[in-house]
Amino acid sequence: MARFTKRQCRPCPARTRCTTTADSARTVGFPPRELRDLQLRVRAEQQTLDWKTRYAVRSAVEGTVNEFVHGHGMRRCRYPGQPKAHLQHVLTAIAVNIERLSSQSATAEPSSPRPPTAFQTFLDQNEIPRSKSWRTLGS
Repeated sequence: MARFTKRQCRPCPARTRCTTTADSARTVGFPPRELRDLQLRVRAEQQTLDWKTRYAVRSAVEGTVNEFVHGHGMRRCRYPGQPKAHLQHVLTAIAVNIERLSSQSATAEPSSPRPPTAFQTFLDQNEIPRSKSWRTLGS
């Protein structure tokens, strides 16, 4: 840990980029070598396409959770008891789905189908016929 006084910080050319404190002094912490190496390794990994692809899924899920918490007040239940809380969550999820569906344009291109699962790929590779899902009937 290093602490710089106000007198030491004032002439610094990078002063404008520093954060402000009440006494205008700066404290800089230096993590242990193992932690610093871990940080560097993780930051490098975060730049890879594989990591960004995995994180995109997490980001979408966290966005949905954020919408429920801040947009629909899901941190607190209106009624006491687990069955009533569950009912509130289910009904809120249904309402959000209806809201999302109603905001889609009727002329919009249908979304591309999901990629096959590992099991479906196995069936296809071994030429085993698979039944159509109820989701794909009529398409």
